[in-house]
Amino acid sequence: MTAKSVVVLDYGSGNLRSAQRALQRVGASVEVTADVEAAMAADGLVVPGVGAFEACMTGLRKIAGERIIADRVAAGRPVLGVCVGMQILFARGVEFGVETKGCGQWPGAVTRLDAPVVPHMGWNVVDPAPGSTLFKGMDAGTRFYFVHSYAAQHWEGSPEALLTWATHQVPFLAAVEGGPLAATQFHPEKSGDAGAAVLSNWVEAL
Repeated sequence: MTAKSVVVLDYGSGNLRSAQRALQRVGASVEVTADVEAAMAADGLVVPGVGAFEACMTGLRKIAGERIIADRVAAGRPVLGVCVGMQILFARGVEFGVETKGCGQWPGAVTRLDAPVVPHMGWNVVDPAPGSTLFKGMDAGTRFYFVHSYAAQHWEGSPEALLTWATHQVPFLAAVEGGPLAATQFHPEKSGDAGAAVLSNWVEAL
């Protein structure tokens, strides 16, 4: 059986090599590239992201990344966003009072967590959506590794999307699954066996 092909989109942000290694460990054939044809042809596309929403969007636009994502989603081809790579899928991000336009795949805004201690850093449990593909076969107490100060805290998109929530003083979206587009606010590549299981579930479904 041929390994599923995955492109980790290289737009100057994210833990590209750690994402590549984590995906290879679960059996995917992985390429890190900004090449449009490769990104469109792969069975799955992973959009990583660390740092600021605005910086990620600037890097993404330089390689027409938002168009790659939109074209794949329109064609029903799987895309997985990770951390800020999840946040930029929303319509906008608000950081330090500055609003930045996102990819607009999902409506709504990514805003600062209303918590006394930010960033939210470390291991936390999630409440997986019933029927989730990403969290298939996992125990309720499974923990994942988060590092973020901002998150989507409301859902304004399709009622059919599968929403997985976590809490850091306030509830926020830890993962969203909607058609070909899925994303996690936590870092699967830093989440040990639990993160490997999420990536394995995603790769298996490609």
